[in-house]
Amino acid sequence: MGTEAGTVDTAIDQRLRLAFTAAAPVDDAALIGIEGTGLFGGHGEGLRMRAVGNELAARLTETVQHLDLDNRALPLDRVQDEEEGLARMLIAAAWYQVMARTSIGFAFTPLAETALGDPSGFTLRRLLDLPHPDMVDDVVDQLHKAAHSPLQDLRDRTRPEDCHGGPTFAGARITADADLTVDGLLLDFKSTRHPLKEMSQRTAWQLVGYLLLDGAGIYRIDTVGLYLTRTGVLASWPVEEFLDLLGACRRDLTKLRAVFRELLTGCHGHADAPYFTTQEEVDHVRRLLERLAPVAAPDCCPTCLQPLPEAGRRPRKFCTTRCRNRAQVLRGRGLMPGGPRPLIPGPRLSSDREPGPIAIEVEPSHGWSPGSPNLAE
Repeated sequence: MGTEAGTVDTAIDQRLRLAFTAAAPVDDAALIGIEGTGLFGGHGEGLRMRAVGNELAARLTETVQHLDLDNRALPLDRVQDEEEGLARMLIAAAWYQVMARTSIGFAFTPLAETALGDPSGFTLRRLLDLPHPDMVDDVVDQLHKAAHSPLQDLRDRTRPEDCHGGPTFAGARITADADLTVDGLLLDFKSTRHPLKEMSQRTAWQLVGYLLLDGAGIYRIDTVGLYLTRTGVLASWPVEEFLDLLGACRRDLTKLRAVFRELLTGCHGHADAPYFTTQEEVDHVRRLLERLAPVAAPDCCPTCLQPLPEAGRRPRKFCTTRCRNRAQVLRGRGLMPGGPRPLIPGPRLSSDREPGPIAIEVEPSHGWSPGSPNLAE
């Protein structure tokens, strides 16, 4: 997050959110980071950083409102000098966001290094001079790309009141915020320079996590998607199709969300922890997975639980070759009847040893791929 690339990614994400809804001109993480800098350093440096951060938040709010960024009667992007000024403010706000996540990383940002080196000379003007011109150009170029991409068409079809920038999930015992929901579409921005690499299982699980965290259905999500900011590609999948591509045995979103909520509720530690800390938690997850093991109705595929297509001479056991291959994987992981108990690593007993992966995901047989999404270029 403290790298230039991470800072640019955060800045363009926020700029694109503001094009859809300007209800929150300053990201919550930036506001938390600004407040947190007040306790950073000594001899008043932290207080100076917080004061300048509050000036930045006020200036950014004023600028966003003045430019009327979510007005559909205006284009997605503004003139060059206005966008460069916005980019500088958003990059600076991204540095404050680092403080909200890790004070160690924040110490290496240009913001902190400059303020600690010369507290009395650290002003809002000095802060806005810090972003390298290449970083500013990168943010502005990606914004101009979006103005000539399917994202512009999506913006034209929606209203600000139907959009939520940086949506969070009430009641979830886990820290998570997506990029944008747009009238039922959950959209995540990716600024990768390697688009094919970005379309990974990790990205798929991230989208599924957001989908399941919206247990109350506040955002009425019926479609999930990715927007690749450097290539201008927008890919989206209806939820049912997306779960199908992932090989989900259960497609009822209400039931999936209930199970996910039960999983998080059964974890006594903080849900952001990457592993379970007690044997009780391990047993809880194992029982949950055993209960989720697919039990197919007659004439249904035992893997995906969908009705089997009509057979010819011989009855079909699986609907596709993919489901037949997946059955072997699921059975080996204990996620189908007739297999071993679900594999869950035990609690971590020593602080000097890293835990292994948590096998609670239903993994596609050949790795996740976009399949045949709704791709627009």
